Amino acid sequence: MSARPNAAATVETAAAESADPCCAAPLPVLGRDVTVPLVTGGEVAYAALDYAASAPALQRVWDDVAAYAPYYGSVHRGAGYLSQLSTDLFENSRVTVAEFLDCRPDDQVVFTRSTTDSLNLLAAVIPADCQVFVFETEHHASLLPWRDARVTYLNAPRTPQQAVETLERALADRDPYGPALVCVTGASNVTGELWPVRELAAAAHAHGARIVLDAAQLAPHHPVSVRELDVDWVAFSGHKLYAPFGSGVLAGRADWLQDSEPYLAGGGASRKVARRADGGVDVEWHTTSARHEAGSPNVIGVYSIASACKALTEAGFDSLVARERHLIAKVREGLAEVPEVRVLSLFGDDAPRVGVISFVVDGWNSSHFAAALSAEYGIGVRDGLFCAHPLVRTLLGSDPQDPGECGAPEAAPGERSLNAIRVSFGAGTPDEHVERFVGAVKELVRDGAQWKYRTEDGRCVPDRG
Repeated sequence: MSARPNAAATVETAAAESADPCCAAPLPVLGRDVTVPLVTGGEVAYAALDYAASAPALQRVWDDVAAYAPYYGSVHRGAGYLSQLSTDLFENSRVTVAEFLDCRPDDQVVFTRSTTDSLNLLAAVIPADCQVFVFETEHHASLLPWRDARVTYLNAPRTPQQAVETLERALADRDPYGPALVCVTGASNVTGELWPVRELAAAAHAHGARIVLDAAQLAPHHPVSVRELDVDWVAFSGHKLYAPFGSGVLAGRADWLQDSEPYLAGGGASRKVARRADGGVDVEWHTTSARHEAGSPNVIGVYSIASACKALTEAGFDSLVARERHLIAKVREGLAEVPEVRVLSLFGDDAPRVGVISFVVDGWNSSHFAAALSAEYGIGVRDGLFCAHPLVRTLLGSDPQDPGECGAPEAAPGERSLNAIRVSFGAGTPDEHVERFVGAVKELVRDGAQWKYRTEDGRCVPDRG
């Protein structure tokens, strides 16, 4: 049923042909042959450099899903052959994800729609008197779900050690008898910098708190071990892990998940339902992951995550990390040659990071710059505040209460920028894409845009009038 051999052979051949892992070929992804028109005429192969928002699907994942599609059937309780096959595939995917994350034997893997959905699920099941600690540097997916909890927002640290010390001070001042939860990212979606997750987990546990890791930006770039990091939960999204569909994962300790009401009430979450004599309904909920997976699950989305987990594991994270460091160095060295460019960072230039880099260009509106990269060079990046408004405004030195929106006009040249540009890449990025990006930045800063642009619905677009 699998159509893996061709894609897998490509990966294996590339690895065998190169003794130097940073010179290995990128993993095959969908869209690598897509061409896009340029406003200046002609077409060019599209350089997808917005992996931090959504990574392109691995060809291996797409082939696996295509091979399964004819066998698609309802999941759980179906008597037919296709239903039983789909149920096995769904539950085996859960095992694959648990292995990918190096989960503990008693951990549960719950399938959700995304990282945001996973963290909202956890927010819905934490004890009523739980105190939550979260750094202001978090993505909104981990900053905002805790509306019904007592939340302590921690100031942005400037070193990894300062992050640990800030958390330790906050935890030392908390109610020592109540439940507490720390939420932290593994890698920033703005700067790409790696956070000291293991040390933060140790600090949390030393003060009787639990910790959830937002691995949305970490899992596609580095191995994530629940055991080694000693986190209580981990959340990530399929669409950042080279899987094409709307699925996510929340994996970790079962007790809070089992002790709470289901995140969604409905079929699948319930084990037994009976009418009472008084006309009401008694419900016995599942104690397994099904408790929080009500409704018909996204089987194809789940399978695509499992396929991506297998593909990354088989490709080897040592090789993937080495190659990505090679790309990071190319981009950072290229940008360092342009005095008008300022790269954003919390922890400094030497901090380890994944392939996510945000920057501003003196004298340029970030939306204008990103639009020119797309329209004149066929390069897709992102501009704005990246759903991490407090962090970006801290890095830019702008008022954190400023209500400006993504894509709004920036400050005048010489003044502080209101938003930034982000370039991000990963396992499917060829050298040519980052080389074209660096060359385009240098040309735009030196020569300016070749085309005129106008603002439309808050964004800069080519003026075709």
